[in-house]
Amino acid sequence: MTTQVANGWLQNRRALIVGAGSGIGRAVVDAFMSEGAKVAILERDIQKCESISQQLSEVVVVNGDATTREANEMAVDETVRQLGGLDIMVNCVGIFDFYKGLCDLEPGVIDEAFDEIYAVNVKSHLHAVKAALPALKRSKGSVILTESTSAYFPGRGGVLYVSSKFAVRGLVVALANELAPDIRVNGVAPGGTLNTDLRGLTTLGLGSRRLNDTPDREAELAGRVPLQVALSGHDHAWSYVFLASERSRGITGGVLHPDGGIGIKS
Repeated sequence: MTTQVANGWLQNRRALIVGAGSGIGRAVVDAFMSEGAKVAILERDIQKCESISQQLSEVVVVNGDATTREANEMAVDETVRQLGGLDIMVNCVGIFDFYKGLCDLEPGVIDEAFDEIYAVNVKSHLHAVKAALPALKRSKGSVILTESTSAYFPGRGGVLYVSSKFAVRGLVVALANELAPDIRVNGVAPGGTLNTDLRGLTTLGLGSRRLNDTPDREAELAGRVPLQVALSGHDHAWSYVFLASERSRGITGGVLHPDGGIGIKS
């Protein structure tokens, strides 16, 4: 399959997208390719990997668990080997806690639930950036991490999810400071998203529950924000395109908020 280039904002840029099998990550793949990028992905779900390989034969597909050092290093190695280098690293990995507050958590599950959500939502970002550092330093590249509106406003997740996204917010500013001037690091903080495969913690018995299966989700998402829009991964993906492009070359430690204007809601 050959992708037609729209504006060429990412022409010949080489990108690795971690967690690209569905939702925002999958939309970022399409948006990057439409702007001329060469794309590799790291995805844990083998069926999603096979689907992308069939639909987009030019994408470098690596199957592995993004919470591990080994999978991230393998993905970076394959990206560099097949694409000739790495300019952009994006992480879209995440799991949800379905609004569980501390009062909802039994004492016996806190340790395992904490380890699970922080491994996926935080540690995967650390491993991804660490693995990509040598290649990104060579290319003077950039990193884009996925925060959430939950990192700015309480109530958009439970205590574990909100705190994990605050941690990613911290990673963005800490890494931007540490890695300048060689590598830019920014974040995208999407609001609620349609057509996501975001699932719950297995330690809380929520592994098969999808956030997108919430009844009347489109109306609920539109009703909570001033713009009255329910945004999809496709809508969010253009924030990643901008931050990955040379048009944002003076921005690091920043964040874009494609969230329908929730921050101005009274």
